[in-house]
Amino acid sequence: MSAYDYTFKVLLLGDASAEKSALTKRYCYNIFNPSEKLTIGVDFHVKLVEFQNKRIKLQIWDVGGEERFRFLLPSYCLGANAAFLLYDITRPKSLDNIREWVNILRQKGGKIPIMLIGTKLELREEKHRVSREYGIKVAKKNKLNGFAEVSAKTGQNVNKVFEVLTELALDCTEGKDFNQFIITDGTHYEDA
Repeated sequence: MSAYDYTFKVLLLGDASAEKSALTKRYCYNIFNPSEKLTIGVDFHVKLVEFQNKRIKLQIWDVGGEERFRFLLPSYCLGANAAFLLYDITRPKSLDNIREWVNILRQKGGKIPIMLIGTKLELREEKHRVSREYGIKVAKKNKLNGFAEVSAKTGQNVNKVFEVLTELALDCTEGKDFNQFIITDGTHYEDA
């Protein structure tokens, strides 16, 4: 008997310095390194979770966001079950490539759940430049399945977004409808 019921390949995509590695390490190991180095190529992490009475192995692919590695992206998307697209709420330019990421994901990954995630939520008051409403608008325009803002530094909303994406991936895998749009707000989430 297998140690788990499902294995989900989860991609984290976004421009360099969008806190993909920090988000992954906060979720998998509950650590935050403020001087995290840029990922070269791809970094892998595994987390086993219990969800809806099922044991699920999450294979988390932290994909480097530097342009020089972008040619590798299509091959990384093959076999993916779900994806996060990350941007930095203090850097509006970090949203510029979202459409490109979505197109590659849909071409190579097929119809999988994708959520847009704004990072560095702890800087909202002092350096916030991308409004929550604009992030939601971008997610809806690109026909994504959800939106949230997180802080890898404080851990705010981190577990919740992985829970929501895992639920969407499970629904997709089991042939259920996963076309809802979910806005995650840490303590709750709502279909929007």
